[in-house]
Amino acid sequence: MIFLVDWLAPPMVEPSAVVVMLAASAVASFITIAFGIGGGVLLIAVMATLVPPAALIPVHGIVQFGSNVGRIFLMFSFISWRDTRTFMLGSLLGVMAGGSVAPNLSPALVQMGVGLFVIWSVFLKPPLWLTRFPIGTGAVSSFLTMFFGATGPFVATFTKSLALDRHRHVATHGAMMSVQHLLKTLMLGFLGFNFAPWLGFTIAMIGCGALGTFAGRLVLDRITDKRFRLALDIILVVLALRLIWAGLWLL
Repeated sequence: MIFLVDWLAPPMVEPSAVVVMLAASAVASFITIAFGIGGGVLLIAVMATLVPPAALIPVHGIVQFGSNVGRIFLMFSFISWRDTRTFMLGSLLGVMAGGSVAPNLSPALVQMGVGLFVIWSVFLKPPLWLTRFPIGTGAVSSFLTMFFGATGPFVATFTKSLALDRHRHVATHGAMMSVQHLLKTLMLGFLGFNFAPWLGFTIAMIGCGALGTFAGRLVLDRITDKRFRLALDIILVVLALRLIWAGLWLL
């Protein structure tokens, strides 16, 4: 077991950190499918304290793509494709725009940006006009994801406006986020990020995420999430403040 963890550890990442992130991947996927939102933000907040800033957005993106594909696999029949198709077009435009400026960001700004974005996702909501235009939501959220990684709360605001039932909300949101993370990952690979040293780690993260997805699907209709959401918000804010402090220290 120790040898396996050592083998999975990418460059500049401690084996103990790998164990923490594997567990976080399972928990994040569980949260996302059980409660409809929150897992991606939680995972990037954890990963940002444990992996090099330059690898944070690319690695988180491919892990989240795998996790959301698992959600689609379990809930494919519930997806609202009409809105998802329009969102896809906006996502393509947003990723292309974000890719033109993302390489110029410093690691310190990435960490601080992630921290501020996490706090924003807990306390505030996107403008109401974004909830009415899938192409606009896709473009803006995909532009932001090139810098901050986890824009699930942003996209969920639009998904909620569709007045879908809980299963259709979770499935449609998963489809939209899968598209967004896939396009982001392809763009970052095109821009020069080398995924090869992270391959074993990302596969393991996706596998742990699949376990969390299956578990979360079982409790989708059975769990009360009010107190859990409060605890999740507290954890996210603490992690976000830690990221902001780390970014300031780097500056």
